[in-house]
Amino acid sequence: MIADRIYLVDSDVFITAKNLYYSFDICPGFWKSMIHHHNRGRVFSIDRVRSELLAGLKEDNLVRWVRVDLPTSFFFPVDTDAVVSAYIEIMVWIQRDRRYFDHAKAKFATGADGWLVAYSLVHGTTVVTNEQSAPQSRKEVKLPDVCDRFRVRRANTFAML
Repeated sequence: MIADRIYLVDSDVFITAKNLYYSFDICPGFWKSMIHHHNRGRVFSIDRVRSELLAGLKEDNLVRWVRVDLPTSFFFPVDTDAVVSAYIEIMVWIQRDRRYFDHAKAKFATGADGWLVAYSLVHGTTVVTNEQSAPQSRKEVKLPDVCDRFRVRRANTFAML
């Protein structure tokens, strides 16, 4: 981890880790590490990601971890004037971009991704996502492509670790 970076984690990082390579039973160290690095002021997310994670089944390990183990300070609020202004700028760009189909624009507007970019744009954090860039995509607005458009640093899980 680069010492001066603060990482802002997307929900897909947690979901993929739980489902593929860092399940709670096999690799509890990953989950403890997230809290450890949060306590050192390096790893966070936003309240919109928390909402996405808590939308899962109550008995799911990830939902339980977010509710019980993860400090509420892990999730920054996005309702500041500066972040809202940045979010509006991002959404205006997406709405005006003729490349994306209307359903792709609508789907992007309902998720946390735009808020992650807006928060990072204002605060200089690095967005962590496992999504892959697809700049020619018309059916989906990809988080890495929005980061690139607004010159927000991004990394995947392994680069963050």
